[in-house]
Amino acid sequence: MIGRAPRRRWAALALAAAVLSGCSQPSGSSGGGGVEKASIRVAILTTVDLATLWLAQEGGYFKAEGLEVQTDVGASGQDTLTRMTSGKDDIALSTYTLFFLAKSSGSADLKLIADATSASPRSNEVVTVPNSPVKTVKDLGGKRIAISSKNAASDVLTRSVMRDHGIDTEKVEWVPMPLPEMGTALAQGRVDAAYQPEPFLTQSAKIAGAYPVIDAASGSTQAFPLTGYGATAKWVQDHPKTMRAFQRAMLNATRAAVDRARIEPLVVRNARVDQDIASLMVMPAFGSTLDARRIQRVPDLLQQLGVVQTKIDASSMIAPQASTG
Repeated sequence: MIGRAPRRRWAALALAAAVLSGCSQPSGSSGGGGVEKASIRVAILTTVDLATLWLAQEGGYFKAEGLEVQTDVGASGQDTLTRMTSGKDDIALSTYTLFFLAKSSGSADLKLIADATSASPRSNEVVTVPNSPVKTVKDLGGKRIAISSKNAASDVLTRSVMRDHGIDTEKVEWVPMPLPEMGTALAQGRVDAAYQPEPFLTQSAKIAGAYPVIDAASGSTQAFPLTGYGATAKWVQDHPKTMRAFQRAMLNATRAAVDRARIEPLVVRNARVDQDIASLMVMPAFGSTLDARRIQRVPDLLQQLGVVQTKIDASSMIAPQASTG
């Protein structure tokens, strides 16, 4: 393993250099026609899921596509979705579950434009603390469990793994709260367990002695699609060149993100975590191009859990995907 890691890093650096070189002419990379909107706003969360977007910003990938991207930090995936659908922002990063719930309820006509992350082993866990009554996954029934918001990935994945272990989720007291507050809530005994993605997973271990009860991305949710970027169908229709420029920049940044050395400094600066936490945390699996068969797992799980009543075709929500050749 030690011998292979440097080779992977040098290979990633070479690939990143090639990508930057190939994207050095914004007018050429955007098909020669420019973009409809050169300055766009993206609603985000300060989670590791944003690592590739930060890399696209600071590594010049957006600039190479003729885009200036401003970010708008939301408190939850529902918040970022609301900011986008209300017209405050052009694009939003949110959990896939919330995109499909909006589709099912008819509250918004949305399109998925780019992938962001899928769960990797131990990157999203249900955690507890030493003074909690929760010691094992079997103890989660009837307890107070912190989630980011109802029906978000935190809620759906936690319910799924509990169901896999035969645990009744109906009597659980679900406690929605911002992810950064969960570690303190655990330490103070206000909740018995919490769903934690990185970097909050490692932060809670440091400040509250939190330790895992169960990997939230295991069993039925192994390698589960977590987050992606979406926009309204009207925005996609009105800004096809802008969307493709965004997609190309994210694809190139995702390719370069295989080099962890490029990701950690971005997480330290933008997610405001300590360097020691950034070096310890488990990264999710980053993606960019959307695959309908993989994303279909999300609405299928929502239907299995009774969150939505009818089948949703994921492919109908996926916008045309750009490529970089």
